[in-house]
Amino acid sequence: MRSSHATRPLLLLSLTGALLAPVPAVALGGEGSYGGGAKNDEISASASHSRIKVTQTSGPTGGKQGTVASTDVDWKPPPCWYEPVFTPEQLKNFSENDGSGDAGLRDGWYGSELWTDHFRDEKDATTIFTKPATVKGYKDYNLGKKGYFWRGVAPNVTELDDTSLCSRLMFWQDAGEIPDVPNAPTAEVLAEYAYDKVKVPATEVELKPAARSTVNLPTWVWLDKGTFKDVKVRAELPGTGLWAETTAKPVALHLDPGTADAEVFPASGDCEIDDDGSIGSPYTKGAADKTPPCGIRYLRATDGTPYQLSASVTWKITWQGSDGTGGDLPDGTFETTQDMDVQEIQSINR
Repeated sequence: MRSSHATRPLLLLSLTGALLAPVPAVALGGEGSYGGGAKNDEISASASHSRIKVTQTSGPTGGKQGTVASTDVDWKPPPCWYEPVFTPEQLKNFSENDGSGDAGLRDGWYGSELWTDHFRDEKDATTIFTKPATVKGYKDYNLGKKGYFWRGVAPNVTELDDTSLCSRLMFWQDAGEIPDVPNAPTAEVLAEYAYDKVKVPATEVELKPAARSTVNLPTWVWLDKGTFKDVKVRAELPGTGLWAETTAKPVALHLDPGTADAEVFPASGDCEIDDDGSIGSPYTKGAADKTPPCGIRYLRATDGTPYQLSASVTWKITWQGSDGTGGDLPDGTFETTQDMDVQEIQSINR
């Protein structure tokens, strides 16, 4: 659909309708992108692109790392929210020089005329999902005013089930103000967004014996002091003053021997992580027949195929926000596995 510069309100197509309808030559993006980008790298009109900046402020930065998996299978981060994307000057440049883009998460825009009609020439627009249905137009992109045009953002836009969420047409908000609309950003939204941006170290435990165990003799498992430390990341949304710090604290190591023919110590398989970041106790000469505080006893030898020893660390996730709010997020886990060969011959010569 193209604008004809008529006096009637502009009709904005829903994203669902736009994808089902034949796509004109000037249509933007495609499934999974829904937008373009300005010539300034810091500006983007992609519905899946958020301007939230996440930086790690403490914790290990080297070695193997990965993201945690939530222990609550039903927990999901917020599907979408609104955030500032253009100053008046940026919108003018984007509209008149780039000539393409999406002005709302659930609105398909076709051709540069629609940008100039609504945001420059004060022509009203008619929306599908939001109330009121008619949106008053803007004059000259609000040049001279201090503030931002806001739009809906969804990191996983193709997985957004409710098409009415964050579907408001791009709108103006004065500088220093958070819009009073459903799905406006909060410090908690930033904390939840940062959840899967937390990078934790891989679980590489010390074993004695290292990769070959003996039937009925315990394998000691431990980690030295400082191996695991709190990981803290800060998420900030420019132009809003909103920030949140999400902290992952290691609390337990869980061992799974990879076979039912084994015992774990303690019986739960959960070895507590001390405040100094250590786990269990290192093996010492002469302790072969003792029960380790953290370890495994294999009861059957491998037959050429090693057992898969799994070691997963549980991380307690908390957050604090710029507005004084804070709380807990679901615990996360990060797991690694390694081969374990078990032999029949018993020996205490380690």
